[in-house]
Amino acid sequence: MTDEKLNRINELAHLSKERELTEEEKAEQALLRKQYIAEWRRGAEQVLESVYLVDENGTRRKLPKKKK
Repeated sequence: MTDEKLNRINELAHLSKERELTEEEKAEQALLRKQYIAEWRRGAEQVLESVYLVDENGTRRKLPKKKK
């Protein structure tokens, strides 16, 4: 996520503490938050893909994906 988008998220958060956001601002904030969370999840998944479990014998195996 670009610094510009992160700054806008923070700007909207500060504005919401000072006054009621307009409907347009609320929609923009929701969209930016959704994009931020999606990007965070992709990053977390990449980290988890490189995790290995090591048993007592020293055997390494990939962390299994959670079944839905």
